[in-house]
Amino acid sequence: MPDRALAAEVIVVGAGVGGLVTALELARQGIGPLVLEAAPEPGGCVRSHTVGGLRLDRGADSFATGRPSVADLVATLGLPVQQPAGGAAWVRHATGAAPLPSGALLGIPARPWAGDVRRIVGTTGALRAALDRLLPARVGASNGLGQLVRRRMGERVLHRLVEPVVGGVYSADPAGLDLDVVAPGLRAALAGAGSLSGAVARIRGAAPPAGSAVAGLTGGMGTLTAALVDALRAAGGELRCGVAVRSVARADGGWAVTAECGDGPDRIGVFAAPRLVLATPATVTARLLDAATGGTASLPVAPASAVVLATVVLDEPALNGGPRGTGVLVAPSVTQVSAKALTHATAKWRYLADEAGPGTHVLRLSYGRGGAVPPDTAFPALALADASDLLGVRLDRRRLVDHALVHYPDQLAAPRSGRAAEVSRLRRDLARWPGLSVTGAAVAGTGLAAVVADATATAATLAAEHRVRMET
Repeated sequence: MPDRALAAEVIVVGAGVGGLVTALELARQGIGPLVLEAAPEPGGCVRSHTVGGLRLDRGADSFATGRPSVADLVATLGLPVQQPAGGAAWVRHATGAAPLPSGALLGIPARPWAGDVRRIVGTTGALRAALDRLLPARVGASNGLGQLVRRRMGERVLHRLVEPVVGGVYSADPAGLDLDVVAPGLRAALAGAGSLSGAVARIRGAAPPAGSAVAGLTGGMGTLTAALVDALRAAGGELRCGVAVRSVARADGGWAVTAECGDGPDRIGVFAAPRLVLATPATVTARLLDAATGGTASLPVAPASAVVLATVVLDEPALNGGPRGTGVLVAPSVTQVSAKALTHATAKWRYLADEAGPGTHVLRLSYGRGGAVPPDTAFPALALADASDLLGVRLDRRRLVDHALVHYPDQLAAPRSGRAAEVSRLRRDLARWPGLSVTGAAVAGTGLAAVVADATATAATLAAEHRVRMET
């Protein structure tokens, strides 16, 4: 690596989906981005690995369709979208297991008295939830999601429906989650509908048809990262992996980035650009921002949950037909199961079932509720025991083809109450630092839809600033 600074028009630090989308949108505007990634390969949580001879997602396996951001992106990339098969997901709660109610939002039912809701919360729980329509349509400014559900629909809806769904998505208790981050539009819909169930009905009624709240990609979500990298390079952008950014600083009216680039004598490199985008995990973003701005633009970092994903591949015809639909979410009250969620991947995705062949099944279990992560030595026995309980089928280790573990030590930071205000304040503070931007899950929140939407908006702002700069 030469001693002189290597120049680019925009430097993007981080090659997760947020960083790649930002860079691609800039490259399409004729602005040459350089993406620096510390890991040996791009993608962050959206990558693949091989287990039992099958190419499988090692992180996200789907995207939410309630917002158009990801669907629009994959359409421009020409990627084939696939809808989930295999019926509804189930919930394992304190007294049994049942399919999740249709038309719900984060487990909040649109029709509290419906049979699929009563099956889980019982008549008493459904009656309590129905009182929601008699309460004043008010949401306090600081209300978290859990407090809102408890006040309006009661304990059973909270514990048997909302907690397992939110735990599966955010690996967090809904009590302190920021309502406006995890359920954007719900506050306004409640005010308009007069009840929480009515608000959910409004939001779900404006969403795609039931059963398509999420979608995936044929070949897995890992194909999104590959397509983004190919499109970025074709548009004139550059990606360098194995480049660990150590510091950023204001220099010559722009930004200087110092990074480690390998192990050789010239391993320290300096990169320079008038604009810099941080699309890194929250802890890295916070550290780089504090150093770059002297603490005048800071990102508070919420405690993050460790997550372990255990994938097992089985030759087990007893799982044919998907006995519990596409998977099972687990309520915290179910102490005999360590996993917080299970995805029956070959029941969920037709392309994967076709690739695996008859009788071969892929199960993926998520661990880390409350920060409790089992030791690696507990697997695959623990995964098979949990899957047996959750699917209602006794699984024999002799049927095991292969298994794999993926660790995310600090991946999921729960969007606690007040997080939206913190991010808004950060972006106001960054206005005093020309050319410095942030994007990615650290500020956009959990979920590809939020990350892609934020990255697209960030790139649009940068492109507009670039045009003004070139015209003056």
